[in-house]
Amino acid sequence: MKNSYRWRICGLLFFATTINYVDRQVLSILAPQLQEIFNWSEKDYGYIIMAFQIAYALGLLFTGRFLDKFGVRIGYSIAIAVWSIFAAFHALAVSVFSFAVARFGLALGESANFPASIKTVAEWFPKKERALATGIFNSGSTIGAIIAPLLIPFLAVNFGWQFAFLVTSLLGFVWLIFWIPFYKSPNKIPAVSKEELEHINSDKEPETRHSISWSKLFTYKQTLGICLGRFVTDPIWWFFLYWLPKYLSEQHGLNIQGMGFPLIIIYVFSSVGGISGGWLSSHFIKRGKSIDFARKTTILIFALLVTPVFLLTYFSSLTLAIVLISFAAAAHQAWASNIFTVVSDIYPKNAIGSMTGLSGFWGAMGGIIFAPVVGFILDTTGSYHIIFAIVSCAYLLAWLFLKIFVRKIEPLNVISLDGSK
Repeated sequence: MKNSYRWRICGLLFFATTINYVDRQVLSILAPQLQEIFNWSEKDYGYIIMAFQIAYALGLLFTGRFLDKFGVRIGYSIAIAVWSIFAAFHALAVSVFSFAVARFGLALGESANFPASIKTVAEWFPKKERALATGIFNSGSTIGAIIAPLLIPFLAVNFGWQFAFLVTSLLGFVWLIFWIPFYKSPNKIPAVSKEELEHINSDKEPETRHSISWSKLFTYKQTLGICLGRFVTDPIWWFFLYWLPKYLSEQHGLNIQGMGFPLIIIYVFSSVGGISGGWLSSHFIKRGKSIDFARKTTILIFALLVTPVFLLTYFSSLTLAIVLISFAAAAHQAWASNIFTVVSDIYPKNAIGSMTGLSGFWGAMGGIIFAPVVGFILDTTGSYHIIFAIVSCAYLLAWLFLKIFVRKIEPLNVISLDGSK
């Protein structure tokens, strides 16, 4: 099609994010089995998760600036190669320490995925399409989470748990075969029509000449609002990824094969939520609403959708658990589609990678704190009551941070931000 090249790029981002989450989910799907094999406590599992979070946080601090300096074509390629190698390394792990090392390396590579994707969307899409494009590529995270419970149990039961890690690690290398020759900047690709290039640049921002430091970013209260929002909500998604299979196993008696269908339902909902959140925000803008109204209203709607999850501890119904968690997971993905897009709404293109990485670092730090806390609560109380209470109010708190510190979602003064004349 004449004007579809940017959507092909979006498709590549979608598949990369899908692979990212397949590789990430293997451990959580196998956790009940590995816990028996290696005699892990809840704290041991929490430490393994924390190793991922620490590396993810550190990676986000540097990958954003690396991508801003060298571009996504090179940076993304290196990142996916690194995470694929360490995904395979899990098959050699035999202890809490060696699993933690494998998770650490996996996280360093995977930390580049969202900064690279957000930066690519900002380069290839005008603002009115960015939330939808972000929702589409971000839905890859839930498609990956859907594929994992279908693929991983089959591989583990028939060929052994090590084989599950090895097979999934190959997907990233397959993706690179398409990415490296296919991706360039829009104005360097002959297949991009003049009409599509004009559409991509329809709200083109002034170019900035200097890189932007983290200290400079933090002179703007918008940075704090976005970072605090991710600090309290990113850990919730990590909780769903890492503890949801264990929750279904411990609270509802599902084995590794029986939990596949509930997980698929939950992640199908979350995938729809991610795209719906992007669509709703873009719909508001197309109807003449401001970007500020569109993003904040959409975020509030989906923040409210998470709140009923606290009811889970008062009922033992598996059906109710699937329904409430499905809506909460869908709401998170809708939230993510919009909070990622807010970064490109506010910051100039040469700061998007850095800002996405910086806010992701705060989200990962929240995860570092939350993972051992979850393990401690479960070891101490054996109940998810406190945890689901935290989940139910986290997104409203994040919305308040956004409302207080980002009074209006609009581009920052580029000249003031980078110090150029």
